Amino acid sequence: MPDTSCSLAPLRAFVMDMAALLARQPDEPALLREGGHLLGRLVARDDWLPDACAQPHPERYTQYLLHADSAERFSVVSFVWGPGQHTPVHDHTVWGLIGMLRGGEYSQPYRLDGAGQLAEDGPAVLLAPGQVEPVSPRVGDIHQVRNAHEDKVSISIHVYGANIGAVRRSVYAPDGTRKPFISGYSNETLPNIWDLSKAS
Repeated sequence: MPDTSCSLAPLRAFVMDMAALLARQPDEPALLREGGHLLGRLVARDDWLPDACAQPHPERYTQYLLHADSAERFSVVSFVWGPGQHTPVHDHTVWGLIGMLRGGEYSQPYRLDGAGQLAEDGPAVLLAPGQVEPVSPRVGDIHQVRNAHEDKVSISIHVYGANIGAVRRSVYAPDGTRKPFISGYSNETLPNIWDLSKAS
């Protein structure tokens, strides 16, 4: 079990590095590549996520906002998956990076075929701790995610090119019908990554 006296220094460093990367205004391939390295470094260690942002819900997955850039250029979210929990098929409409922190998850990509029907777009991708997967309208933006485990919690760290909890997105029925949604967040307070008196 992770130490409850965790240091937020790794998250703070990631936020600062991600902001610096975006300030260079890289094209999307470079952003996903370099941002993926940064996120990979963050999820390579499991001693920084506050317990309050790692709590599962018995009925549905939860998403805790860890940081939102003041210009809404990016947001960082912990997704907590109870045993067997999954999302509906959904899109993002912005670039994103998914890094696995604990446990594992399957991401099943989808596409809309020529008739507008929802179709699987290749096999499900299994993410293990330390691994990172990109999403975007350019590289593939529709998927369904589920906890790879039926007997334990899994946690992934997501970074999106917007304040993702406020973005108008869609979930998809098998016939391709879209239903709009705005996800919001499960928490009302954020980890204080800027209190340097607690830095270590």
